[in-house]
Amino acid sequence: MKDIFERLRGGELVRLTDAEFFKVDEVVNRTLALSPSLNASTSVDEVRTKLGEIIGMPLDKSVTIFAPFYTNFGRFINIGKNVFINHACSFLDMGGITLEDDVLIGPKVNLITENHPLAPAERRGIVARPILIKRKAWVGAAATIMPGVTIGENAIVAAGAVVTRDVPDNTIVAGVPAKIIKNIDTL
Repeated sequence: MKDIFERLRGGELVRLTDAEFFKVDEVVNRTLALSPSLNASTSVDEVRTKLGEIIGMPLDKSVTIFAPFYTNFGRFINIGKNVFINHACSFLDMGGITLEDDVLIGPKVNLITENHPLAPAERRGIVARPILIKRKAWVGAAATIMPGVTIGENAIVAAGAVVTRDVPDNTIVAGVPAKIIKNIDTL
């Protein structure tokens, strides 16, 4: 039988009554305990170090993250090289969040990998799907990326957009829900 973390990352319904849910609670409580020191950091180096503790691996020195930074879980965040994350971003990562190299994340961006079933009897359960943001993508201020979305290489998500579907490489999306508004000339 798969453990609860494999089931979360695999998109299976996980109920709060699951016999292994205590494992999720342990990670969440550890993240909650570490978050105040992350958000009280006084340098980019300190933020990078503290977030590395939360996610369980050191971040490359080329990564810049401005506090405050919020995550409910933290263990399923993977950040590449030369990534920039601006102030007040929220990463809900039980489904897995991957930022490839050279990604730019604007202030107040929400990356949400978790959702709940539509059926009222199951609604308190969690269904998680990963978010992938490919190389050189830029997510603008206060955009929200929903579960299961891939943002393509070089793509731009306009400020305030709500992205519910994959964004192709070399495109700009905007709106609620986000739609392609332009192709990017990469020459």
